Amino acid sequence: HITHGYFYIMLYNCKMAVPPSYGDLGKSARDIFNKGYGFGLVKLEVKTKSATGVEFTTSGSSNTDTNKVIGSLETKYKWAEYGLTFTEKWNTDNTLGTEITIEDQIAKGLKLTFDTTFSPNTGKKSGKVKTAYKREYVNLGCDVDFDFAGPAIHGAAVVGYEGWLAGYQMTFDTAKSKMTQNNFAVGYKTGDFQLHTNVNDGSEFGGSIYQKVSDKLETAVNLAWTAGSNSTRFGIAAKYKLDSTASISAKVNNSSLIGVGYTQTLRPGVKLTLSTLVDGKSINAGGHKLGLGLELEA
Repeated sequence: HITHGYFYIMLYNCKMAVPPSYGDLGKSARDIFNKGYGFGLVKLEVKTKSATGVEFTTSGSSNTDTNKVIGSLETKYKWAEYGLTFTEKWNTDNTLGTEITIEDQIAKGLKLTFDTTFSPNTGKKSGKVKTAYKREYVNLGCDVDFDFAGPAIHGAAVVGYEGWLAGYQMTFDTAKSKMTQNNFAVGYKTGDFQLHTNVNDGSEFGGSIYQKVSDKLETAVNLAWTAGSNSTRFGIAAKYKLDSTASISAKVNNSSLIGVGYTQTLRPGVKLTLSTLVDGKSINAGGHKLGLGLELEA
């Protein structure tokens, strides 16, 4: 019995974790570049939860360059017993959205999503049916985007083995009867290191490296090149935790754009984000951007 128990434990530990979806490949590096910043925006986000379990997310932002104000409201209710999630969305462009998700009910690892949007001002309607299936070694996805001209089919697949990841993504336009997107990706992932490379439509090449140097420091490098262009775009970014409540982020690219962000948890449920973007080529010319964000959660 001891031998059998040891065998099952070893078998369980050797199982490959579920690989990420195609859209999440290289996500750790992208988060280092994108999270903790809000250049040119003054943003407020409030998250609350009712006694019945309904989650409310209200957000508003003002663009300091255009002075345009955008707001949105989202309500979400999870019926865990049946694997159902109901989401209602509204924004100041007067677009209404409804999303219904069913997960792990028809089959283990299968997720179905029905997403519809409607704009009363223009009368425009859209609908999507999304399917996702994930198990050890594989993560599959197929979405159908309905349109009056004809539906578009989006497909993606990611397979993983011993840290190695390979993915393929495509879009087929049924109205034109041709492939409009054809992407490939290869990567390697461990606990503190991630490598990601991708080719989009045979003309755009990209790659990223993410490394967790320590519990406090995370770094990322991003590279991109387009066929027919002699220039390579690249950037480096880092995030450093000052303590349990504060962190600082910084990034720079080959266009000499320097971004710095500071995030501070003022108290539980209250987070402040300050950021600035400086053009290193024309420091004295102005045009630099500032950002302020406040997140409240109760």
